[in-house]
Amino acid sequence: MLQIHKTKLFWASCLALLVTSLSFGIRAGMMNQLALDFNLNASQLGTITATAFWGFPLAIVIGGFIVDVIGMKRLLIMAFIFHLAGIALTIFAQGYWTLFFSTLLIGIANGTVEAACNPLIATLYPENKTTRLNYFHLWFPGGIVIGTLLVTLFIHVGLGWKIQVAMMVIPTLVYGYLFSKLDFPVTERVSSGYTISDMYKAVLSPLFIFMFICMFGTAITELFTGQWIGMLLKNVTDNAILLLTLTTGIMVIGRAFAEPVVHRLAPQGVLLFSAVFAAAGLYMLSTFTGNSVFFAAVIFGVGVCYFWPTMIGFVAENIPKSGALGLNLMGGAGMFAVSVYTIFMGGFYDQLILKHLPPGAEASEVAIAGAKNLAGPEVLQATLVIPVLLILAFAGLVIYMRVKTKKQPGTVPVPSIIENN
Repeated sequence: MLQIHKTKLFWASCLALLVTSLSFGIRAGMMNQLALDFNLNASQLGTITATAFWGFPLAIVIGGFIVDVIGMKRLLIMAFIFHLAGIALTIFAQGYWTLFFSTLLIGIANGTVEAACNPLIATLYPENKTTRLNYFHLWFPGGIVIGTLLVTLFIHVGLGWKIQVAMMVIPTLVYGYLFSKLDFPVTERVSSGYTISDMYKAVLSPLFIFMFICMFGTAITELFTGQWIGMLLKNVTDNAILLLTLTTGIMVIGRAFAEPVVHRLAPQGVLLFSAVFAAAGLYMLSTFTGNSVFFAAVIFGVGVCYFWPTMIGFVAENIPKSGALGLNLMGGAGMFAVSVYTIFMGGFYDQLILKHLPPGAEASEVAIAGAKNLAGPEVLQATLVIPVLLILAFAGLVIYMRVKTKKQPGTVPVPSIIENN
């Protein structure tokens, strides 16, 4: 008989997500150094960064289709292998293409982690999905905080980016070992008796399609800004990478105290609250200068704090028949949107820099710095339209769910199938 240890599985999942987020935090901190070492322009950096967001949706969507068949444990062992391969290839990178493929492997590993862990958390805690998913996903910003602080420390003491990347090997080996020793339950959809036909009908429902589209916007608002904030605002403040540390630190705190917020506002109310603060924070980031930028980062961090886990939690609670496929399609949609947007905005950023260079003059370092100083905030201002549209979308969702609740006041609680240990 299987011995399912909820707590051990939960913490091993958090550790796997920590590796995922370290890859984001460390890569965001070493973008400028990669550009110098390998002579890369912003468009090439944008493509390399976007590659992680290609691998992620590829892995998470495929994982969503097969996780019910092969099980969550096998998926996580695959994630472990991809992580090790991606880290090794990054350390020994020789140029653009090796960075491209190493980032792709890490993206595939990251997507495979979420393909298994999101349905695992929903299965382990059927009575409290959104809150538990917020607890789990606090390790994403948590890892970014750790990663950016490590980058800042290592740069200060003169250690290169290869050592920074190598640091990810330690938690990778630990989570791989833990998952290899633990038993896993079947997914909630399988245990609840929902058929494959039920699952496909659920992911084609109007509510799921609406959330799927909204995931494009919430993911771009959070992840594009997070990955590029150091580069876009490096000429606005001397400590641009610390803006990412501050923003993600706020996200860690917010997700740690998610339970009262989720219970008070319900998932749809949390999403509306988040969109309002994200829009305000992004506007401030694009217009403030000097130390006031750090206040803008706090507001933005509050805004994007609950986006990702609450989007997934909303689907898990309100469209349970969609199963692991539904949760993973949501994650895939978000990362795919970020990949496309990142490539587009990398080229847009290069065009803005050229536009702001003095005409007919040699591109001196001072002139380029001045052009970047103007271009970075303009990229953020162009992105601002996305959370503004999300405010309208989630306001409509709040009204829809309120009407739906009045029509269906009774709910049947989902029984827990997991031992409480």
